[in-house]
Amino acid sequence: MTSDKLYNDPELVEFYDIENGWTADSEYLKTMAASRTSILDLGCGTGLLAAAIAREGSKRVVGVDPAAAMLDIARQRPGGDRVRWVEGDGRTVRLGETFDLVLLSGHAFQVFLTRDDQLAAMKTIAAHLSPQGHFIFDSRNPRVEEWKEWTPALSERVIVHPELGDVLAWNDVRHDPDTGVVEYDTFYRIAAGGRTFAAQSKIAFPSHEDLVSMMNEAGLVVEQWLGGWDGRRFDASASEIIPIGRLARPAVQSNRAQSMTSRT
Repeated sequence: MTSDKLYNDPELVEFYDIENGWTADSEYLKTMAASRTSILDLGCGTGLLAAAIAREGSKRVVGVDPAAAMLDIARQRPGGDRVRWVEGDGRTVRLGETFDLVLLSGHAFQVFLTRDDQLAAMKTIAAHLSPQGHFIFDSRNPRVEEWKEWTPALSERVIVHPELGDVLAWNDVRHDPDTGVVEYDTFYRIAAGGRTFAAQSKIAFPSHEDLVSMMNEAGLVVEQWLGGWDGRRFDASASEIIPIGRLARPAVQSNRAQSMTSRT
């Protein structure tokens, strides 16, 4: 994941905010963060969300991402000076502190390609949650097979780059049914001059059932499953899988509570 040019090549990173920008997930997460005093944005990318959260009152905000080129943009944006930016891998980073909210947005969780990677990322979430803290992330529902829309014919679009002008963009895609990993190409062709930028990326599509299983192993409990950033509940036809949860309560506490109940 750290070698993906889409996130590591400074010329390609310039297209990231143009293509993604401020979307429904950003608004939902900013609102969720409003009542929290400490926020960890794990996979913060160019820092658009983390900086916006940091500008709203006095909060401890940390943004972690493995891509130095994206963090360079994050540091320069308004509010970037209020965030502590850390270059690190979501599977292994340990900051030695906990947070009221740990979030991953923009389907960042899907860059973890194997079950081991995904479980490691969940353990990172658990390691940084305060006892009363909550986590939230999003992952596309594999049953919807959204990757089928990422063909050249269906994905072609024109975007406007502030310096390069009109840019023709499109994708191409390959799906491995054995691993569930989707490999997709991203192309940007500059209208003036015809220069083309290209990058190849891989993402995974873990199922809802797989996520449930890994949550248990990571010591996390999901309190609510959403199927979209409009707040709809998750079902098999939902385009998104969005868990909102917390740390599991230690078994010793649960046993003690049961013991006290049995005595009354």
